[in-house]
Amino acid sequence: MVYVTLVLAFVLIIVGAMWLTDGSVAVAERFKVPEFIVGLTIVAVGTSMPEFTVSLMSALAGKGDMAIGNVVGSNTFNTLLILGVCAVCSPLVFTKSNIRRDIPICIAATVALLGVTLLNQDINRLEGILLLLGYVAMILFMIRAEKRAMLMAEMMNNEPENEEPKKLMPMWRVPIWILGGLAGLIYGGELFVSSASDIARSWGVSEAVIAITLVAGGTSMPELASSLVSVLKGNTSLALGNVLGSNIANILLILGACSTVTPLTMGGVTMNDIYIAVASTFVLMLSALVIGRDKLTRVEGLIFVACYVGYIYTLL
Repeated sequence: MVYVTLVLAFVLIIVGAMWLTDGSVAVAERFKVPEFIVGLTIVAVGTSMPEFTVSLMSALAGKGDMAIGNVVGSNTFNTLLILGVCAVCSPLVFTKSNIRRDIPICIAATVALLGVTLLNQDINRLEGILLLLGYVAMILFMIRAEKRAMLMAEMMNNEPENEEPKKLMPMWRVPIWILGGLAGLIYGGELFVSSASDIARSWGVSEAVIAITLVAGGTSMPELASSLVSVLKGNTSLALGNVLGSNIANILLILGACSTVTPLTMGGVTMNDIYIAVASTFVLMLSALVIGRDKLTRVEGLIFVACYVGYIYTLL
């Protein structure tokens, strides 16, 4: 039954995240918020809601190692397994924005995590606030960059765009979607943490290991599904942006918010786990600049997947 509860909790979290995101986007559209700002904020945070919910519930339950393990495991899962599988399906081409902006920001966020955990093997409130401020600064930087790109595009193309008006969500449905989404996230998060803890005890391993493997893989399934769909449709840049954006939000937003609410201790999460997350990001940059020459090839994808399987094997 504990495995059934885990799956049920995961479904509640995913549906809750979808409802909350859709409801929030509907509100933004009602107030005519620009689409690119909605994408950078509401949609970006919405895709990280499963990780955020599980990490926050873990932190509130005094399981800081599960909160940190979930984020570290999700980032490693995203970089090595998701990008590896996607590259095996179709080589991933790095854009100039990926190389000059997205991957360096992801590296900076991962190094920041390494820095705060190296000091005291925990993340205190001050460090959490600094991580959150880093996320706000990144969002403001991205908004300014997107605005400049939009202005340049408008200057290059003076033809008026005849866009069909979007069909807005009925107002009566918006509060139902938002409140229902929040309820699903909260209740699903509580079920997920409790069932994952029970599984850890039955397997005879630490909750940190379960968080890095089972919980991290489960909360990253939306990224895996959306990235694979993007690659199969020929939009590889969307898959890269999805993974990199998720990794940045996991560290700066999720760990920042959770450690601001309550300080997090690493517990069973070791520095080796964090080293793996840091190394995977640097290897991705190395692949973009040197090895694959602006793309992640199928061979590199296989190597990424093999590295992830080997890492999980050593944990279990």
